[in-house]
Order: sequence, then structure tokens, then C-alpha cells
Amino acid sequence: MSPNKIDRRDFMTHSIALAGTSAIIASDAVAAASEETAKTVGSNSETVFTGESIQGKKVVSRLNVDDLEPGRKHFLYFQGVETPGGQHWYVSVVVAKGVRPGKRFTLTSGVHGDEMSSIQTVQTVIDRLDPAQMSGTVMAVLDIARPAVESMQRRWPNSGRGTDLIDMNREWPGDENGASATSRHAGLLFNRLLKPNSDLAIDFHTGTTGLEVAAFLIGDRHLPDVKTMADLYPVGLMWDDAAYPGVLHNAFVDVGIPCFTPEVGAARILDRDMIALFVEGTLNVLKHYGVVSGPIGRTAADAKMLIGNAAFPIIATHGGLVEFHAKLDEDVKAGQTIAVQRNMFGEVVAEYTTAVNGKLAAYRTDASSDPGNVLAFILFSQPGAPQHEGVHADTEKSYPE
Repeated sequence: MSPNKIDRRDFMTHSIALAGTSAIIASDAVAAASEETAKTVGSNSETVFTGESIQGKKVVSRLNVDDLEPGRKHFLYFQGVETPGGQHWYVSVVVAKGVRPGKRFTLTSGVHGDEMSSIQTVQTVIDRLDPAQMSGTVMAVLDIARPAVESMQRRWPNSGRGTDLIDMNREWPGDENGASATSRHAGLLFNRLLKPNSDLAIDFHTGTTGLEVAAFLIGDRHLPDVKTMADLYPVGLMWDDAAYPGVLHNAFVDVGIPCFTPEVGAARILDRDMIALFVEGTLNVLKHYGVVSGPIGRTAADAKMLIGNAAFPIIATHGGLVEFHAKLDEDVKAGQTIAVQRNMFGEVVAEYTTAVNGKLAAYRTDASSDPGNVLAFILFSQPGAPQHEGVHADTEKSYPE
């Protein structure tokens, strides 16, 4: 055999040796990254500007709002995880820095890429603020799952093991050294942007593609600040629930930052009437906490908010076209027919009823359905209902946030 050639056995041995070297290098890299993460998490580190500028907006890889000039708005990009091509995903950040000390609020949107009304709600709130008249800080983080927003789809497209889609709102608080780009992106955002700059937070969402929701809130009313904030929104429904594990508002709460989730109607559209309700509620919150001045507008009391602590799911048992016999936000009674389903011959193959009295808080807008899909859920009050269960306890897919 030529001395310049390697047979299969030598190749295998050589590969194993290289793999060992690679493992050592990777181990050192992870250790260094872990050390950097440890320095960042929970610290009040200085802002790090990368030196780059995109469309006239500076890029940061870490932010401390205390470093920013008061009395103005700051438009920044936060440097997130790298793309498969080696560039970065950049998240749009606007900081309205008041001239007086006060509470630091964070408003987030775009954790799901098809939730357009949530993004415009936050944009509108920020547009209404005058930092020269403000106390404290309002930070808007607008398009968190940037690749999902680019394709206007709920989940983050991941190319790690072929084509995959990851729900970013099951990844929080993330891990800067995690097993997916989505987890790492969440970790970078949470450790270097969200957690260090928040006293209170509001994470805005909408329904998802194919499932529309009424105007409602999700949050744990046992937390005094969550109850206070929620009661300042002029919407008719609230799900009093501590949230499914892995969602952003739960991650905030777990580190002592009161947070809840407004659900701003349907996905993929801008619902101007719905947006106006949530803008009014958010400005009420900022007024209550002294960030801005002015009279409080309409609140939950004006909307006669129904507070439910449980949700009854209606799950498709067949495939076919679904006709709803109840409207969104309608009062429904136990035994009432919510929908019927027909096959392609027009024959009724299923009739769906509710087992509880409550409000129709969400329903499927896609006309056809596979078996197993969530068709609707009814929000209701159940004494002693356990928390952290979501709509359908055996699957995270049906949790609406």
C-alpha cells in the first residue's frame, strides 16, 4: 500500500483521534461560553455595542438601559443567534428612556411569527410615548422569533436535523449553549436583554394561524402586580392560569418579574379595533405605575371581565369540514352544540357539544380539520381547578399562548 494512502482501518483510527481532538476543542469552547454566560446572567453589565450599524441603527449584544441617554427614544438591533449562513438574526428594540427614575417596563411581541396584531399593539404604545415627559423606561422588543416573523409562520424554522419547526414559546428562558438555535436565541435574549432591564413585563400574543381567539388575558392573578395590570385592560375575558412551562411570561415570573399575556385577536391580520383595546389597557398600566401621566381610561370593570380558571377543549374526532353553531365570545351552556362536522359527501360525521357553561374563547377558522385538532375551547370557572395544565393537559400543542 502506498505510504500516502490510508486504508479503512487507519482511516477509522485517524477519524477517532480527530473526533477526540474536536471534542476537546468543543469542550473548551462550551466551557468558555458557559463562563461568559455566568458573567452575564443576573448581572448589571454595561451595554456592549458590536460596532455595527444596520439601516442607521446600532447593534448591541448586551443592553443596560441605565447606559442610555434619558429623554429620548433609542432604536437598536439586538444581536441574536447566528443563522445557518453565519450571519446573525437581529431583533428590533426600541427603548423610551424617561427623564426621571421609575419602573422599567418591557413589552414583547413576535415570539410567534404569525402574530401581527401583537407587534402593532407594541408599536402603537411606543409611538404614543414622549420620553421627555416620562419616568422610568419602556423597552419594546418587537420581533423576537425573527425567522418566523420573516415567513409569517408560528414556529421557528430550524435546519439542524433536516427541516424542523420549533415553537419558541416552549423554549424560555432558553440556554445560550442549548441544543437548538431557538433555545440559544431565547437564552441570549433573556440573559442579556430581557431579564436585566425589566421590573415588570407584558408579553403580547394573538391566536394562531387557523385558530382565532377573543380578546382575553392569560396570567396568574395570585401575583398582586399581575392582578393590578390585568384589571386595567378593558377586555371581557381572563384566564387565571400560571402558564404552561417554557412560555416567556412564565420565565419572567420565575425570576421574580411580574408578567402576563394579552391575546390580541386573530393571527396574520391587523385587527385595528382589537389593537385599540390593548393599547388603551397598556397605557392605563403605564399611568397607574407613574411612567406616564394622564387619566385612566376604560378598564376590566367597564368590560365586565369574566375571569375563568379552566378551559374545556373541543377536540376533533373525525376529519372533514367544520361548521360552527356558536360565535366567538358567546355565552354557551352545557350540552349546547358548538359545531358539526361533515365528510366530503356532506354527511354529518360528528357533532361537538360543550360539557360546561362558559364563553367560547377560541375557535378554529380553517374550514377543514384532521382528527385530534383543537376546534375550540370554552373558558369557565371551576372551583379548585389546578394550574399549569393548559387547555389539554396531555399535549402542549393545545395551549393557546
